[in-house]
This record gives sequence, C-alpha cells and structure tokens, in this order.
Amino acid sequence: MDFTLFGRLGNILLSLLPWAVWCAWWLGGVNWQKTWPVLAKGAWAPVVLLMLITATVWSRIAPEPCNCLGFLVVPNFLWQLGAVSGLVALALFCGWLQGQLGWTPAEISLEPPPVAHGHDHGHHH
Repeated sequence: MDFTLFGRLGNILLSLLPWAVWCAWWLGGVNWQKTWPVLAKGAWAPVVLLMLITATVWSRIAPEPCNCLGFLVVPNFLWQLGAVSGLVALALFCGWLQGQLGWTPAEISLEPPPVAHGHDHGHHH
C-alpha cells in the first residue's frame, strides 16, 4: 500500500476544504431569491466598496508582488484585488447555481414569537 498517495490526496482535499466551505455557505446559507433583488436595487455598491477595502488591507499586510503565473509578475494590490474578485465571483456563481437547481435554504426567523394575549389578564370578572 502506498501511503504517499494517501498523503498527497489528503493534502489536496485539505487545500480544497476552504473552497468547499465557502461554496457551502453561499449555496446553503444565503437565500438568493431574496438577495438578487437587493443587489439589483443598489446593494452591489457596498459589496464593491468592501472588495476594495479588503484588497487594500490585504495589500498592506502582505506587500509583495505575485509571481504565481510564472511568466508575469502581478503587482501588489492587483493580485489581491483579483483574488477578492474571484471569491465574490464564486459566491455569485453559487447564487446562480442555487437558482438554476431550485434550491432555497429553509427560512429561520430571528424574531421572537408573538406573545399570546388570552382573556386571563390576571384579574377575575
């Protein structure tokens, strides 16, 4: 039995785990039937602003260019912006996929249940 194969397979699965969790959240934790209209009415603007802020902060935390393509060096901030944009694009793709497959996550009410007012108000008639 070749344990190096299992080790490599384990490393691959471990590296894919964050992507799987990301997709699971956007597929099962977000009701895209309600999210698409909100984004269309203008919520896309804060999303873009958050993308820019995230890429800016990331570029200050890790200020180095990316030589990940091998033939092209991507400057600082641009590769972080590309990575953040890719994550947002993957989330939007999950929303599209949820609509195509007809999935809708279960509604969870965060509001407390209404208090029932009976005829017994603590006094007798």
